Amino acid sequence: MTTKNYQLETLTCPSCMAKIENALRRTKGVESVEVLFNSSRVKVTFDELVVSSDDVKRVIEGLGYRVLGER
Repeated sequence: MTTKNYQLETLTCPSCMAKIENALRRTKGVESVEVLFNSSRVKVTFDELVVSSDDVKRVIEGLGYRVLGER
């Protein structure tokens, strides 16, 4: 398992947080998701044999949120 933190552009509402969490939880290979609203960060633990970091970013960006960086 791999855990990555993704910095997003500012999240503007709590429903944004729920939208991201729900989409990532439905993504095959994602083990856990934590969206930190105040800091606009998303912490994702995933199986790198099933889903890549680029896949995770594509899910987030597909929802209309820009990923500024990862660590």
